[in-house]
Amino acid sequence: MPGIVIVGAQWGDEGKGKITDLLAEHGDAVVRFQGGNNAGHTIVREGQEWKLHLIPSGILYPGKRCVIGNGVVIDPRVLIDELDALRARRVDVSGLRISANAHLIMPYHLLLDSAGEAKLGSLQIGTTRRGIGPCYADKAARLGIRVQDLLDEKILKKKIVAAMEPKRLSLRPFEKDPALDLHTMTEEYLTFGHRLEQHIADTSKLMWEMLDAGQKVILEGAQGAMLDIDHGTYPFVTSSNPLAGAACVGTGIGPRAFVEVWGIA
Repeated sequence: MPGIVIVGAQWGDEGKGKITDLLAEHGDAVVRFQGGNNAGHTIVREGQEWKLHLIPSGILYPGKRCVIGNGVVIDPRVLIDELDALRARRVDVSGLRISANAHLIMPYHLLLDSAGEAKLGSLQIGTTRRGIGPCYADKAARLGIRVQDLLDEKILKKKIVAAMEPKRLSLRPFEKDPALDLHTMTEEYLTFGHRLEQHIADTSKLMWEMLDAGQKVILEGAQGAMLDIDHGTYPFVTSSNPLAGAACVGTGIGPRAFVEVWGIA
């Protein structure tokens, strides 16, 4: 059961995408296990530049299984745009699988992230303002909306109402923003669900089946160790755990499956 974890050993931007891309050629699956589209992996191949934010680096190899694990927070609009851009360049994306348990970045997360940073002024943390922190906060508060919720209109609408209720005061400055209209938001995210449905799966089960069959699974971290929310340069950190240990929680794969950890500096 050969599993290899790749993490950044510093503050990110160490070149993890390049290393993942090199290893992916000899692997069977590449998995993202934390972070969101606040990550960016750039790969240059045969003179062409590829920028990936959510989709694992292995997508450029035909036939490789690429997985977005449950520990990732997903902005479905960004993911769909990324898929469309890859298809436009004739990249086969049929091997992508998205954990049904991954949490979704919602329009109110984006607004709250930007407003929170602006309020801090000179003390701001320096987030990417992409809604990552507020999404992880909702996950911890049991107010998160998950990928599987995109497939059930009733559940989706109910969860959006529940998630927005405690934010009513914080969202008051944005009450006229059309993006926060319940009907509009529900319809838009249901459309995202239809676009992504073919990729949604029980990815933990899928990974275990591959490992049990002796296939090589590469787990690709985002950001770097010094941005870890528990062990990094707090409070100037990301909202997830970019350490190798988070690969277990963010995918549902047990630690005994991993044979190597690569820290990129």
